[in-house]
Amino acid sequence: QVQLVESGGGLVQAGGSLRLSCAASGSIYSINEMAWYRQDPGKQRELVATITSGGNTNYADSVVGRFTISRDNAKNTVHLQMNSLKPEDTAVYYCRANIVRVLDVYRSRNYWGQGTQVTVSS
Repeated sequence: QVQLVESGGGLVQAGGSLRLSCAASGSIYSINEMAWYRQDPGKQRELVATITSGGNTNYADSVVGRFTISRDNAKNTVHLQMNSLKPEDTAVYYCRANIVRVLDVYRSRNYWGQGTQVTVSS
């Protein structure tokens, strides 16, 4: 079984910073793309940032220059450094990882974390 566990959410004032982490564990053979999404109640889940196994990154326009995604392949973790936070960044943040399991190396599937709340006060 594979599990993703997020941490690092919380309450912060506008202009502040938070660092989210997501650790994947279980019978993992390899991890392809990793990503962060966010969702506000009543809205669709939004892609925030992605990072490939080789370190190539992409960001939503709304977070360019403020958020940085990174990963540690040796530890199967992905991070999201969030600076200059705004009230509109308030959401539940989810990580997703495209994982190849040890018992099925011929295909990959997406796994999701349980989400971590980020609240930015004005």
